Amino acid sequence: MRKNTVRPTDIKLHQKSRILEVSFDDGSHFNLPCEYLRAYSPSAEVRGHAPGQEVLQVGKENVNITNIEPVGSYAVCLFFDDGHSTGIYSWDWLHHLGTDQDSLWKQYLERLTKAGVVRKPKPVG
Repeated sequence: MRKNTVRPTDIKLHQKSRILEVSFDDGSHFNLPCEYLRAYSPSAEVRGHAPGQEVLQVGKENVNITNIEPVGSYAVCLFFDDGHSTGIYSWDWLHHLGTDQDSLWKQYLERLTKAGVVRKPKPVG
């Protein structure tokens, strides 16, 4: 992942569809589901303090973002309705999540399957 290369030009939260829409100054545009953002929170609670200490996030199918707060000029803190609010999402991390969304989502679903977890998302709307 590259560092300090992009800045957002627009961030919109669509709570009904549980999507965070982010546009960047490189022209890229991503629709990031709240579950995906929660599963890939950059917090130590999720990522651990070292490789191999990651904690699989389960039961996050219907999680939503309740608040977004800027962190300096380099990131945002996302507040989720399950109480999680310790992840600081840098612009580069959000861009990485958007750029690699297909492969990261596939990895997440594979980890859930391997753990025997069945997702039960509620219909959006």
